[in-house]
Amino acid sequence: MAYVIAEPCIGVKDTACVDACPVDCIHPRKDEGGFEEAPQLFIDPVECIDCGACVPVCPVSAIFAQDDLPDKWKGFAEENAKHYGR
Repeated sequence: MAYVIAEPCIGVKDTACVDACPVDCIHPRKDEGGFEEAPQLFIDPVECIDCGACVPVCPVSAIFAQDDLPDKWKGFAEENAKHYGR
């Protein structure tokens, strides 16, 4: 079960989660191409090790375990995977 970044991240893109991730599975980073164009940050569902380190540092509470993703944001699991071509 991976973590998912949902709607509260849109337009915010605070990168505290990027810094907290021990496996570098949250992108785009500020220094990567596409950061400005991306509406939000995304978690790679294959690379995510389910540690949850990203959750407490998110200032807008946008990160959820996939099984705990609110119904209104279920589509964000697919959006996160699609960002990585999964």
